[in-house]
Amino acid sequence: MTKRGLYTAVIAALAAVLMTAASLLAVALLAPPPGAVMHRAPVCSAPSLPGTTVRVTETDMGAGMRGRPMMGRPMVSRDMRLALDRASVPRGQVSFAVTNLGSVPHELLVLALPAGQALGGRPVAADGTADETGSLGEASASCAAGTGGGIAPGAASWVTLDLPAGRYELLCNLPGHYLAGMSAELTVT
Repeated sequence: MTKRGLYTAVIAALAAVLMTAASLLAVALLAPPPGAVMHRAPVCSAPSLPGTTVRVTETDMGAGMRGRPMMGRPMVSRDMRLALDRASVPRGQVSFAVTNLGSVPHELLVLALPAGQALGGRPVAADGTADETGSLGEASASCAAGTGGGIAPGAASWVTLDLPAGRYELLCNLPGHYLAGMSAELTVT
């Protein structure tokens, strides 16, 4: 083999090694987190709803991304979110269309937010849930309206309420989710 042929073979081998390493790195960076459930399309979506519709999206980083239990409390992740498509709506009939884009079940509770109380400031019990006394409504049935066992990943739930003017806290009250930051404020004018 000539010097030039040897040089060409070494360069080709190095290029193959670099391409393999780059491919492995791309797969590692683009792979979903451990425990994540990937959906190609939603399992279901909310139907056309009466009144003003608030679209709520619930997300999380996946079951494998949760933190460790602290002082006997359930495991929580600070990477859970509950987002609204609007911050205020007019009083009257308000529908909440909730979509779970996360990898674990979620729910939506609507509670009045008393004057002077901060968002996320409700007392939390040892089981990691907030007191639901005074709940005005709930969306927690997969692919259905109202109360159920939790909105499955990729599914939707919905509820329609008649809301007077005021401040409301929307939250997920499954154990540890409220502590993880799954709440949002809605103002009804």
